[in-house]
Amino acid sequence: MSVPKKKKCRSSVRTGRAHHALKSKELGKCPNCGKAVMPHRVCQNCGQYRGRVILDTTKKIKKATS
Repeated sequence: MSVPKKKKCRSSVRTGRAHHALKSKELGKCPNCGKAVMPHRVCQNCGQYRGRVILDTTKKIKKATS
């Protein structure tokens, strides 16, 4: 197992941690309903992806009402 020869200075440790912060999610708009959607994902509101219906959202509505 390798062991570092010298202790890392405080500035080297902190500059390495500069990229550890959480990044905000980039959201786009659904072309069909206009809701915020993550890229390359099916819209949870209308169930469409790239102009095609992938999810049947009427089943969700029927389950919620019964």
